[in-house]
Amino acid sequence: MRTRRIFHAVDSHTEGMPTRVITGGVGVIPGATMAERREHFMAHLDHVRTLLMYEPRGHAAMSGAILQPPTRPDADWGVLYIEVSGCLPMCGHGTIGVATVLVETGMVEVVEPVTTIRLDTPAGLVTASVAVRDGVAESVTIENVPSFAVALDQTVKVPGFGELTYDLAYGGNFYAILPIESVGLPFDRAYKQQILDAGLAVMEAINEGGEPVHPLDPGIRGCHHVQFLAPGSTARHSRHAMAIHPGWFDRSPCGTGTSARMAQLHARGDLPIDADFTNESFIGTTFTGRLVAEAAVGDHQAVVPHITGRGWLTGTAQYFLDPRDPFPEGFLL
Repeated sequence: MRTRRIFHAVDSHTEGMPTRVITGGVGVIPGATMAERREHFMAHLDHVRTLLMYEPRGHAAMSGAILQPPTRPDADWGVLYIEVSGCLPMCGHGTIGVATVLVETGMVEVVEPVTTIRLDTPAGLVTASVAVRDGVAESVTIENVPSFAVALDQTVKVPGFGELTYDLAYGGNFYAILPIESVGLPFDRAYKQQILDAGLAVMEAINEGGEPVHPLDPGIRGCHHVQFLAPGSTARHSRHAMAIHPGWFDRSPCGTGTSARMAQLHARGDLPIDADFTNESFIGTTFTGRLVAEAAVGDHQAVVPHITGRGWLTGTAQYFLDPRDPFPEGFLL
């Protein structure tokens, strides 16, 4: 066996969506904050992301997280979120996966009935409360970063679909939210490619018209997620198909997407503080959300979301890079 790189990983999934947690092999990424580490990683180490997320080690909808020492004294671990589409500021399902891995591998001190883990992320401090019984993580509740509606009832001209009305909200990433019937498609996985194509067209049109930028962190920018709402979705139980750049669906209900959806509903006066909200994915799995407080992000009125979901460990692995490998950065087909 010949290899010039060895990456240690614990694989998991959160309500159907994978999180490959990289526990070793990357080293400490330069940067005084996790946001700076994210910028350094994207500029100098993105080949590590593609090697671990792309084929042949990953697949077209792969997602993961790289553990780091924290950059702030009030955090237990630092996390860098990676997936096929890039290096995210925050990832809800990934945080649930990371917290599950940390508890079930003993990488944090486990306390029953609740183990609290503080994670230093590029989007800010995220707290995960893990419900533990007999040493097993049964569910994870995360307190996400403050989320807010950016704009309601916006219009955009999308080639092939005409003028569409959408809401734009932030929950750790930016999300365009609109009914699936507005693009003339049914909420049916048999139409998955047409739904993805519509989502990519909406993203492109929004970003060409002026990509959204976080008011406090200009490194967080662009709309790369479109949340197509199913018919009958309400402020208590919503179903959606989450189209993500460059062309895949979130299998989980999407933690940052659930946060953005709750912020949108709150801005519309439909979801009060301390009311439960169920968000259902395209494959039928669910997260339970709840807004616990109001906040502010720059000039935006914001809310603090809690998201509860479940993660499962699926295996451990060591990933190699043979110097003769013809795909040292992976590939996508």
